[in-house]
Amino acid sequence: MIQLGNYNTLQVLRSTSVGLFLGDDEGTEILLPNKYVPEDFKIDMDMEVFCYLDNNERPVATTLKPLIIRNGFAFLEVAEVGEFGAFMDWGVEKHLLVPFKEQTVRMEEGRKYVVHCYLDEKTFRLTGSSKVDKFLSNVEVAYEVNDEVDLLVYRRTPLGWEVIVDERHKGLIFESDVFRPISIGDAFKGYIKNVREDKKIDLSLQPIGAKMLEPTAKMIYDKLVESDGFLPLHDKSSPEEIQQVLRMSKKAFKKGIGILYRQRKINLQEDGIHLL
Repeated sequence: MIQLGNYNTLQVLRSTSVGLFLGDDEGTEILLPNKYVPEDFKIDMDMEVFCYLDNNERPVATTLKPLIIRNGFAFLEVAEVGEFGAFMDWGVEKHLLVPFKEQTVRMEEGRKYVVHCYLDEKTFRLTGSSKVDKFLSNVEVAYEVNDEVDLLVYRRTPLGWEVIVDERHKGLIFESDVFRPISIGDAFKGYIKNVREDKKIDLSLQPIGAKMLEPTAKMIYDKLVESDGFLPLHDKSSPEEIQQVLRMSKKAFKKGIGILYRQRKINLQEDGIHLL
């Protein structure tokens, strides 16, 4: 079954004047227009394509790579605002509509927003929504402390930054755990800090506890190599100086240099850290 809003691996059935017709195992066919047809195609070969509805509401395939897929989240720019809502640039020809009723705030042309893409069951059209909370669930959370996860920042609160975890759950990075600049729309790896009894997820930008030591030490070591073997940091350096140079807390810094010192990879002097 061909899934709209997703990548599909389909077989090349035949070549026509308008493009290639591709098909699945169930006999469903879809057109790949000429402008996307590769020069080295062969009949019966498999191709991975993205399928969606074109400007005439017809199913069509493309080799373009969209910025978001069905049931996913992304930080997209408003290409234009029309009568029915905002049209987002998502990397394919037809823009993704975010109806006014699916906007948390009235969207403006040229600005970017975190949105979710879903298939509207009434219209059978791919639709966007900036009301991302309703597409996230923490009912079933199966993480352990220090599990690595994918994060997308979507809102700032008085407590910190709310993030989408693995495109399924809602989590929070407390302001006190942020040691580098963060903005809405940023996507990066993070680590599970805690899963509470009520299934709320606390996150960290770096591993916790014992697992934190080795990556932190490596980060300091890599920075030393990059800086010709010297960093003007030491135990008396302020947390602000350490954050500016290494993007980590002073506590993490002290643990990291402790490891490197015991491994005899650095020498600690009054002017800073020297690589051995």
